[in-house]
Amino acid sequence: MRRQFLLFLTAVQYLTRLPTPALPDFRPDWLPQSARYFPLVGALVGALNAGIWWLLGHWLPAAVTVGLMIALSLLITGAFHEDGFADTCDGFGGGVTADRVLAIMKDSRVGAYGAIGICVMLGLKWATCAAIPAGAFPLLVIAAHVQSRWCACGLIWRLKYVRIEDAKAKAVADGMGARDWLLSGALGAAAVAPVAIAAQVQRVPVFATLAAAAAAAGVVAAAAGAYFRKRIGGYTGDCLGAVQQLTELVFLLAGLAVAGSLQRAD
Repeated sequence: MRRQFLLFLTAVQYLTRLPTPALPDFRPDWLPQSARYFPLVGALVGALNAGIWWLLGHWLPAAVTVGLMIALSLLITGAFHEDGFADTCDGFGGGVTADRVLAIMKDSRVGAYGAIGICVMLGLKWATCAAIPAGAFPLLVIAAHVQSRWCACGLIWRLKYVRIEDAKAKAVADGMGARDWLLSGALGAAAVAPVAIAAQVQRVPVFATLAAAAAAAGVVAAAAGAYFRKRIGGYTGDCLGAVQQLTELVFLLAGLAVAGSLQRAD
């Protein structure tokens, strides 16, 4: 159990900027093994987001509260996934050949495709979250963070890492098999279960909402993976960030569509 806790802390250090204890006797092989805890880290980030939404919601309008929540999320993760999404927009938007796509994504500068993409992404996320019914909000936000990271883990499992040179994502490449991927999903589901029970008490259609949201996110992740394989032969770290952002947004949109419509019908 101690080793598993250390792997979880490794995942927290990799995906966020949250303060964590020093890891004694750290070994490089801990990082790929920690990928099984990425959805659980998503639950932690989502819970912090839901917590700030609940706290500030006592005094501020929903749109302002959601804006501050998103700002907190960016601080917690260091915009890790958003940066990957922007680089992916630039690379696939401006590159024709696989080599050119990879070269553009490696460039630290943000181009027009990346700037437009991240503005649209954050704007849609902001508007979607502001429209989610209060009773379903913690469930959808936490579950979206969990599911989106699980979808990104699916790319690690199913696709080949295509960069030859050293990169941050290379440390976790090829570090996830089917067993670890399923385990990571089970851990994420266990983290969401208490929130789902609480949402059920609030008369939220939990099963229909989560089923629709998870299905939509899964379809988008599979389509993105197929597209990455066709264009560059696999994935990069930026591709993981892009999938996390896309599936988080799609999860929230599908969840809003179901939870909002069913609650209005009631």
